Amino acid sequence: MKYFPRVLKYLFAYWSLAVLTVVLIVLATIIGLAVPWPMKFLVDSVLESSHPQPIPAFLQRIFGSDHRRSLMYFAIFSHLGIVLLDDLVSVLNNYVQTKLEQKMTLDFRGDLFNHALNMSIAYHDQKRSGMLIYIINSIGSSVVSFIMTIPHLARSIATLIGMFCISLVIDWKLALLSMTVVPFLYYSVGYYATHIQARLREVKGLEGESLSIIHEAVSMIRVILAFGRQDHEFGRFKVQGEKAIKARVNITVRQTLFTMAVNATTAVGTVLVLGVGASHVLSGILSVGSLLVVLQYLKQVYKPLEDISYTIGELQDKFVNLQVAYGLLDSKPDIIDPPIATDVVRCKGDIKFDDVAFSYSGRVDTLKRISFEAKAGQVIAIVGPTGAGKSTMVSMIPRFYDPQDGQILLDGVDIKSFKLRDLRSQVSIVLQEPLLFSGTIEDNIRYGRLEATDEQVVEAAKAANAHDFIMRLPLQYKTELGERGAQVSGGERQRISVARAFLKGAPILILDEPTSAIDSKTEAVILDALDRLMVGRTTFMIAHRLSTVRRADMILVMDQGQIVESGTHVELIAKDGLYAQLHRIQSGAGHAVHPEVAAAVVGN
Repeated sequence: MKYFPRVLKYLFAYWSLAVLTVVLIVLATIIGLAVPWPMKFLVDSVLESSHPQPIPAFLQRIFGSDHRRSLMYFAIFSHLGIVLLDDLVSVLNNYVQTKLEQKMTLDFRGDLFNHALNMSIAYHDQKRSGMLIYIINSIGSSVVSFIMTIPHLARSIATLIGMFCISLVIDWKLALLSMTVVPFLYYSVGYYATHIQARLREVKGLEGESLSIIHEAVSMIRVILAFGRQDHEFGRFKVQGEKAIKARVNITVRQTLFTMAVNATTAVGTVLVLGVGASHVLSGILSVGSLLVVLQYLKQVYKPLEDISYTIGELQDKFVNLQVAYGLLDSKPDIIDPPIATDVVRCKGDIKFDDVAFSYSGRVDTLKRISFEAKAGQVIAIVGPTGAGKSTMVSMIPRFYDPQDGQILLDGVDIKSFKLRDLRSQVSIVLQEPLLFSGTIEDNIRYGRLEATDEQVVEAAKAANAHDFIMRLPLQYKTELGERGAQVSGGERQRISVARAFLKGAPILILDEPTSAIDSKTEAVILDALDRLMVGRTTFMIAHRLSTVRRADMILVMDQGQIVESGTHVELIAKDGLYAQLHRIQSGAGHAVHPEVAAAVVGN
């Protein structure tokens, strides 16, 4: 129940709908209490010929004392009217509750989605995307239904109390007898709640894992098709699905047994009341109409009791959903804004790494005591074998990761002093794999600056050497790219990414091997665009083709998490160290090279 107050805030946001729901519940309860009375009146006052019960005075004034047929029609149509009114209120109640539930669901899913978006890259490295989708989409909707059980419980309890009070007046013995089932229901619910939660958590995990397999397979579809592994992936899905089905069936059997126990308990109660009530009628203690009212009430009393039992049983599933959902919401971002932030509008671009160290979970010394300084407008090239820590190092500039020791300074100020949004507005990134959304080319370029005009989008595309190929497309800038930009080539996707960086216009630029996956001709086109993009910006260029870094102001050579060399191309060749060896391998100079170095370059 510790989550209950936190869930209520989503209800309070729509208090008018909540109040209307309460009003409709009260109205539905009153109407429900009135349902059996026309039948009692028909049996005891109209159909009973020997000892009819007196007709209410206001009906005598309307129909007189001998208009039995008119009174019969009155009773029948009264019953019809009450039932129709009950249905109408039920429709209105369903409409209001559905609207309330959907609005709350959107808010709760929004909070889950927003929280996931604001978690660090390190968090997402450890979490499977499919599980996050499962939590946000499936569990996110069912958590809100927890709060929507309150109206059902409230109506059931109110109906139970009202009917019990009226039944006490009619025949107190039958009323008390009908309540003998309550202790059995109470213990059934308690036993069920105690033994079901652990199994429900297991089922949620298995179902989330099934979704993760689907998400991963769809994301890796090209690799799957290329290696002909469709059967393998389908087999993984089937095995995981069978596990989830077995666990779900196990839960369903227990839920069905619980339902059977509740139904059997209320059935025994009904038999007891029917037997004693019939005995009271034969003894003249109770009229037939009153017995019908009691039985009708009994049906409606037990229905709320069953509803309460089922609802409490279902609440166990919702409690588990709450634990899973709030497990995500309560996970603390490890990279956060400072309490008091330093303002930054547009930085100069001086970057200093001061004794920076970092390790991934389960992998120590990813970066070891990294220190260097880049002046505003300089081009810093970063080279080295695979796994040297190049991408990790530049990922720390926009604080995708934070150093575990040391600090990074921007214009002489620790980057942790800036708000994340402000810091990242100073950085543009062009990755090795151009990541595009499924919208239009125009939308993808404008992602760099959402308020940009059409003219500014076109200018950015021209600067990125993308305008010409875009204009040759049938829909030009309105061309839909498809998922991950599948409708255009790799080189074209990269030029769109460069155009996006142009449009953002940030003073710091990170190029993470942007030309490694394209042909030489396309590389020349993109490098020409990147040369323009780097002008006036502090640029960090990770490159495996050393020919692209010769003009860099400083080259950092990394190996095993350390900067082992630094200097210009000419200076590093003269040192005849790791950089010179890498250069000889790529230029085919034929000098002897250490086998590990050669393997690293091949891996790159």
